[in-house]
Amino acid sequence: MRVIALICALIPAFAMAADLTKAQRAAIEDRIKPYSQVCVAGDTSCAAAGAATVAASRSGEEVYNSACMACHATGAAGAPKVGDAVAWADRIAKGTDALYNSGVNGVAGTGMIAKGGCSTCSDEEIYAAVDYMVSNSQ
Repeated sequence: MRVIALICALIPAFAMAADLTKAQRAAIEDRIKPYSQVCVAGDTSCAAAGAATVAASRSGEEVYNSACMACHATGAAGAPKVGDAVAWADRIAKGTDALYNSGVNGVAGTGMIAKGGCSTCSDEEIYAAVDYMVSNSQ
């Protein structure tokens, strides 16, 4: 019995939604559209609509300064300090692929989280930051 009462109560709401004017529908669509759009550089399909375009890749030094420096300049959470050749020696000996993997995916059981917490960094930008830190730590 309650189900029938609920259905009867909702029927007028559905009928009203179907009777919207084009202007009302457009206003609703405008209110619920995404806040913003992101286009990949070179994609002209949405860039013309005024959406923000993803910037070109940042250099390793730029990524280091914005995302990595907080830990790798101070040694926070056990991070090897950039410039400390002894702290980096064993890590560098594991190879570039291992360092890239640690940078992108983090290191379980340590303070090193995926991409150092830089959710806007691409894998390539993390690789560049790793290269920057290694070249300044040998």
